Amino acid sequence: MASNFKIFSHRNRDSLHLHMHGDFDGNSAHEVISALKKHDTDHIQVFIDTNDLKNIYSFGINVFQKHFNALERKSNHLVFLGKNKHSFFQNNFC
Repeated sequence: MASNFKIFSHRNRDSLHLHMHGDFDGNSAHEVISALKKHDTDHIQVFIDTNDLKNIYSFGINVFQKHFNALERKSNHLVFLGKNKHSFFQNNFC
């Protein structure tokens, strides 16, 4: 994991909120996928805040997409927020 990456999560009845800080790389992507698995996000809205990401590496995006797709989750349950949200729209992911 990028040494400065942190993810904070908050779940309520209808949604999960993930707030990422630092650099987003392959290991960071695995941490986000683990958070999605942990919270059973199949039937809730997931808001992922990208405002506090400093560097977003394409390898991290690729790892995230690969593992997210392997989970067969619906991308319409994900809402990316913040100034870096467009980095997650590569390859028609969202």
